Amino acid sequence: MNTVRTVTGQARPATAPGTTTGRIPVFAFAMSLGLFLAITFIVCVGFDLVVPGQAMYRTWLGLIPWFDWLSWPDFFWGLAVSFGYGWYIALIFAPLYNWFAGRAAR
Repeated sequence: MNTVRTVTGQARPATAPGTTTGRIPVFAFAMSLGLFLAITFIVCVGFDLVVPGQAMYRTWLGLIPWFDWLSWPDFFWGLAVSFGYGWYIALIFAPLYNWFAGRAAR
């Protein structure tokens, strides 16, 4: 395991804050990734409305089921699905990472 030196010169393990084994906290990772993708969706929709010639809505049509460009219900549906994709990725990635990191630490 990697170690880092503190200001006082003491060695400590290089782990994520608040953890002792370098594990990814699933809930915090899922919320962070879900909000990141939801904010990214908002930015992309705003960009599509400002610069319609460079719009990405065709991409959203393929990624978000039952999405039709653009009405308020579709906007909120896309926002919810984007947030859900973040949770989906985190629920798969974080446990896999934690499992492999735990095995590597042995």
